[in-house]
Amino acid sequence: MYKTIVTYLFVVFPFLLFGQEPVISLSEEYEAPVDTSLVLNNDLDSTFTQIQPADSMVVDSTDKTFIEEPIQYNAIDSMVVSIDGQKVYLYNEAKVTYQQIELTAYYIELNLETKEIYAEGLADSTGELTQKPIFKQGSEEYESETMRYNFDSQKAFITKVVSQQGEGYIHSDRTKKIGEEVFITEHAKYTTCDADHPHFYLELTKAKVISNKKIITGPAYMVLEDFPIYFPIIPFGYFPNSPTYSSGILIPKYGEEQNRGFFLRDGGYYWAASEYFDLAVQGDIYSKGSWGTRIKTNYRKRYKFNGNFGFDYGANKYGEKGLDTYSKSKQFKLMWSHSQDSKANPNRTFSASVNLSSSGYDKQNAYNTNDYLTTTKSSSISYTRRFENTPFNMSMNLRHSQNTKDSTMQLSLPELTFSMAKVYPFRKKNRSGKIKFYEKFGINYTGNLKNSISAKENEILSSSFATDWKNGIKHNLPVAFPSFNLFKYINFSPGISYNEKWYFKKYNYNYVEGADFENNPSGIPSDIWVDTITGLNRVYDYAYSLSSSTNIYGMYIPRNPNSKIKGIRHKMTPSIGFSYRPDFGADKFGYWQEVKRDSTIEYYDTNLGGVYGGSPGRGESGAISFALSNNLEMKVLDTKDTTKTDTEQKYRKVKLIDNLSFSTSYNLIADSLNLAPISVRARTTVAGVSINMGTTLDPYMVDENYRRIHKYAWNERSGIGKLGRVTRANLSFGMNFSSKDKKKGGGNKAANATGDPDSETEQAVEEEELLPIFDNYYDFSMPWDFGFDYSLSYSGASKSYPNGKVTQTLGMRGNVSITEKWKLSANTNFDIEAMAFSFTTFNLTRNLHCWNMSFNFVPFGYRKSYSFTISASSSMLQDLKIQKQQSHYDSMNF
Repeated sequence: MYKTIVTYLFVVFPFLLFGQEPVISLSEEYEAPVDTSLVLNNDLDSTFTQIQPADSMVVDSTDKTFIEEPIQYNAIDSMVVSIDGQKVYLYNEAKVTYQQIELTAYYIELNLETKEIYAEGLADSTGELTQKPIFKQGSEEYESETMRYNFDSQKAFITKVVSQQGEGYIHSDRTKKIGEEVFITEHAKYTTCDADHPHFYLELTKAKVISNKKIITGPAYMVLEDFPIYFPIIPFGYFPNSPTYSSGILIPKYGEEQNRGFFLRDGGYYWAASEYFDLAVQGDIYSKGSWGTRIKTNYRKRYKFNGNFGFDYGANKYGEKGLDTYSKSKQFKLMWSHSQDSKANPNRTFSASVNLSSSGYDKQNAYNTNDYLTTTKSSSISYTRRFENTPFNMSMNLRHSQNTKDSTMQLSLPELTFSMAKVYPFRKKNRSGKIKFYEKFGINYTGNLKNSISAKENEILSSSFATDWKNGIKHNLPVAFPSFNLFKYINFSPGISYNEKWYFKKYNYNYVEGADFENNPSGIPSDIWVDTITGLNRVYDYAYSLSSSTNIYGMYIPRNPNSKIKGIRHKMTPSIGFSYRPDFGADKFGYWQEVKRDSTIEYYDTNLGGVYGGSPGRGESGAISFALSNNLEMKVLDTKDTTKTDTEQKYRKVKLIDNLSFSTSYNLIADSLNLAPISVRARTTVAGVSINMGTTLDPYMVDENYRRIHKYAWNERSGIGKLGRVTRANLSFGMNFSSKDKKKGGGNKAANATGDPDSETEQAVEEEELLPIFDNYYDFSMPWDFGFDYSLSYSGASKSYPNGKVTQTLGMRGNVSITEKWKLSANTNFDIEAMAFSFTTFNLTRNLHCWNMSFNFVPFGYRKSYSFTISASSSMLQDLKIQKQQSHYDSMNF
């Protein structure tokens, strides 16, 4: 408070006995203040408010003073106020605040008469400046060596200033601030490098900077590592500097391809339409006639939805017209992604994920590896409606899937699902006590409507809705009976399932001797006439089931008290079930039609090819299923912790077998081949490596045509072959290796050993550091990681492969940081049976601080190519690059 009183005393009562101190103009050098002043020490603060000048400087009463708010100032060392109160000198960490303006520096001179402020830094013994002036006004911030600023005109003269403009920086020796956000400068440097001495920059002979809008320059040229590159010189430049996105021209890339010729690629226009959406239109053109165009838009409404949409179209021409090698093709690609904000509507959701293209688009137009290797695509547009306070839900989907290898496409337009969650009709709303047995009875329902087609993409538009499209409605009504326990440990679960399908057509078959019908459905001989009968056709089936399961535990405890193994536990989960399904091939159902063909009687499905499958299978089924899963665990002493007493020792679990399961079934009603193949699955972990394996054993033999016959393998074979014929087997595992992080590894190890992560971690880190005698040596550590995946599959003997078929693949990947900035990565796959590599890539990158260098190499295969690129890191200067590449298009780009 006393500081404010002292300041007002100097302002209100002018000192007539002392002469006024001379004013320092902008062109004069700074001089030390005269003795006619008052010195305030010890980090004093002060405030100026509506200060009136001395009598000799009285202005017209109509002229408003420039000080509209208090000026706050302080300094650590000292503050010197002139006798007339018109000047204040601040030393050491000086700070002046006025409205939105904040200025900090080592030395600040505040002149209220000229309405100016001057600031400068302090040079140390090496000549380096410390406590440089930092000027802040709103969101703008500048650092300089010296600065003069006028509060009234908001103009300033700044030397050696560095200001950030968007992603770029401007280094200027002399700068004039002629407006609140307008600067003019000459011999400035514009760069996106954030180093004090930038590695590259554009030398601007003169420039005008409008903050948050644009930078306009006169002639400019590139300087790389202080080496000027005068050619090519830029006669003028325009750099957008808006914090928000804005419209503008997209500069095309240029190059040459052997097949399509010279090109301009990715040129176009970007339209920043509004805060809700934008639009980019781009195109490609090639000298040999190929061209392409694409549009892309992003849209967003806060708290409602967001997404993007894109459409690409390309017309490619290869070779010379009139030659055999000449070809042309047209491809398209459609992508749409839409997501709804979860808070927009909890009961209704709409989403879309569309990825649709012609089969040859990615092969001829993809420029990245992932798109090129993609052979399957899928799309889904979904709408979901939840009926509040009811168990009912409804969803509608439009689905698409395709295989670009054979151009097969599947469409579901639409697919409608209505479901009811499980309800308990006998359960009371206001129930008291335990749940009664009958109250556990539950039922749920699912209904599905589907209209789909599967065909080649060039056949979709010409297809017939009546004959080529498949449609129907499916009802599923599972009934859950209450489960119960027998002998307290065995759980039984009875159930009934009912399924009903509604089709709108069915087939009628007639044998015509000597006929040859070409368009018969798959599996129907050509001498059978197939007649389509339209109308509602119900296809239903039902089955009864009863299943039971329990858990059996076995424990082995070593007798040796000094054993590190505390115990081994074996858990077995046997399950057995019975299911019954009647013979739906009986005449009363009408699902299978009997046709006498020559001297034989054959049965054909009247609902062949239905969208939900054909008719239920012929023959009565009453099967008993068996399954047994095993889990084996061992508890061993944790030998890593040697500091604990016998009573404090800790044990850890080791999984010997994660899962080993067997399953099969036996049909009690079938007249032959009653026993189903035995499925064996196993999963375990060895030294941190997960191993998965499985096999299928067929208990029956086969004849010379590899058809199953009713002869058991254990009666016909010897040795291990008695277990059955191996019809399918697989084995897969993968491993990952990596270098040890010294500090992280040491710290973890120390913390685990003593339980004190603070002191021990520091000790471990110190142990990893080099000794003082090696101060002149570089710790050349190279962090790395390597991994591989191995897969083996076997298919049993068949007509095509009498000795079976074996497939083995080995995938390898790795990364190594040669130095802190050099990194190398590789990825490859090897077909062991074919003894050939598939797609293989090598990537070498170098971080050049404000630049990036990369070298990508595909040594062989259809994608054989290489590319070498040196480019600026900033997205603002993404076109500032040197690139040389030869792609799988035989292109050379510079």
